[in-house]
Amino acid sequence: MSSERPKLGPDIPKVITGWNSRTGRVIYLTADRDWSESLADASVMTGDQAQEALRFASTDQVRVSDPYFMQVTQDGRISGRETLRETIRAQGPTNHPMFGKQAGDL
Repeated sequence: MSSERPKLGPDIPKVITGWNSRTGRVIYLTADRDWSESLADASVMTGDQAQEALRFASTDQVRVSDPYFMQVTQDGRISGRETLRETIRAQGPTNHPMFGKQAGDL
């Protein structure tokens, strides 16, 4: 199953994100159609390329759960109406800097 939240036009830069089916961690689709826990590794896409990549991700349910588009800038930084939510997903819990990705707990 996949979802397109938020709804993004074809010309808006986006990456595909979801959750690792085995660990539950946030992951991002890379240019070589692998998955990475680092947003910096994500492939920034637009147009038909993005739609085709989401179709691919939707069939990869062994590795990813609920893949969807996430709005980014052309250089891959989080943007758009879901900026706060996606920043928290990318960086980990906000309760203390010694937990989550910001603590190096990968």
